[in-house]
Amino acid sequence: MRFIDEARVYVQAGKGGDGAIAFLREKYRPFGGPAGGDGGRGGDVILEVDEGLSTLLDFKYKPRLVARDGEPGRGKQQYGHQGGDLIVRVPPGTMAFDEESGEQLADLVMPGERAIIAHGGAGGQGNMHFASSTRRAPRIATPGTRGEQRSVRLELRLVAEVGLVGLPNAGKSTLLAALTAAHPKIAPYPFTTITPNLGRVQISDEEGFNLADIPGLIEGAHLGHGLGIRFLRHLKRTRALIYVIDVGSDPEQDFATVRRELEAFDPGMATRPALVALNKADLVTAEEAEKAAAAMRARSGLEVFVISAQRLAGLAALVGGIARLIATMETAPSNAADRLQSDAD
Repeated sequence: MRFIDEARVYVQAGKGGDGAIAFLREKYRPFGGPAGGDGGRGGDVILEVDEGLSTLLDFKYKPRLVARDGEPGRGKQQYGHQGGDLIVRVPPGTMAFDEESGEQLADLVMPGERAIIAHGGAGGQGNMHFASSTRRAPRIATPGTRGEQRSVRLELRLVAEVGLVGLPNAGKSTLLAALTAAHPKIAPYPFTTITPNLGRVQISDEEGFNLADIPGLIEGAHLGHGLGIRFLRHLKRTRALIYVIDVGSDPEQDFATVRRELEAFDPGMATRPALVALNKADLVTAEEAEKAAAAMRARSGLEVFVISAQRLAGLAALVGGIARLIATMETAPSNAADRLQSDAD
């Protein structure tokens, strides 16, 4: 399935039904009077989180979302039926924005969470409401109002506790595949990962965390270079970062580049809880790896793990370090609450 993290749709809520003009005429009620009922309310367009979805691909083929209109009122003071709401399923982490004003309409994370992105119109009033002592037979009714119509930009931001960041070909996809059941594309050349990938690391039967692999960053990523800002935004929801660095290159320079790009995109990311995974330790000597790790600890002030994702070496210690990092984070901010803080910044 293709990973699509942005889509544009036209949404139209239902129109309210018109009020009715009617009079009650029954054999034993000669003065029944006006009896036109109200129109039904138009249906809303509602987004609802479905945890079984992971892409906005469906909206590429269905760019119009239209709810049903309310029914007009009837005689004998009968109200028209309400128009059916249109409930649209979206993946966790979906945000909706009004294309014209830029207003944020929804930010949906938790399974089953809902948000109305277009309200249905109100039903019109029937002539039964306009009778008075001086107006016994009003032929007046009001039309239903139109439902909201707007162009909406849908944007998906992955929901994960931990995000993997690093330069291209640092081994992030290999690490994700080694720690989770995910199957990202892996090849010995840069930019193998061109879309974010998500997997779950299971620590025990009860404990685990979601891990996101973000396509490799290059110098100027915050300006849109390489895969740029489009995928950097997926890191906004992560609570912790793992800097994946190729121990065989220039680890300190690579770390500085990635850190600088994150900070330029969002200053808060540079202070987010993090640790460093010096990868590809199988390609250098143990002495070189430990020397690089010591220099990285002094440079970054972060906990550093020497690993080989290809050989599955050092991964247990790394997972233990991630678990400790998550456990020591400040209490309370869940992803559902964090999004309000991070996305407002």
